Amino acid sequence: MFITTLRSNTIKFTAITLCSVLIVAALVIFVPKYESANAKNSVNYQNVYSNSDRIDFIAQFGWNVNQTPIEEIEVTIPSEFDSVYVGYNDIQKEQGLNLAKYKGKDVVRYTYEVTNYEDYEGVVYVNLLVYRNKIVGGDVCSADSAGFIHGFEKEAEVI
Repeated sequence: MFITTLRSNTIKFTAITLCSVLIVAALVIFVPKYESANAKNSVNYQNVYSNSDRIDFIAQFGWNVNQTPIEEIEVTIPSEFDSVYVGYNDIQKEQGLNLAKYKGKDVVRYTYEVTNYEDYEGVVYVNLLVYRNKIVGGDVCSADSAGFIHGFEKEAEVI
């Protein structure tokens, strides 16, 4: 004959452990999964190989542009930022980019004319800075000397 004894501490420990496992399992199963706003609106800055890739990138922000860039030029990101570049890099940081990583590097700037900028009569451009098939910076700006410049987002505040 085999006899087993259980102390009340063992029973309490087993019950608490079992309840904890059931609560965790219920939370995993029944709690809805939330995505952050950034996850839904994540932007892919990689794999920009062709003109159509650049136009598709621009279109994801709601901009329509002429199919041919009006300018394609190689520019060098300065090794030291002056106040203008510091301000421009602040715009980049707001959209998840940072030109400081590319100081001293040669990048290609593609400039497209925007055809659907609302509530503005002048000419508006989208500039893309591309380094090794990756967009590392860019902006939406007016052609006027007293105009505006902001990030890619349409609802961005005009500075």
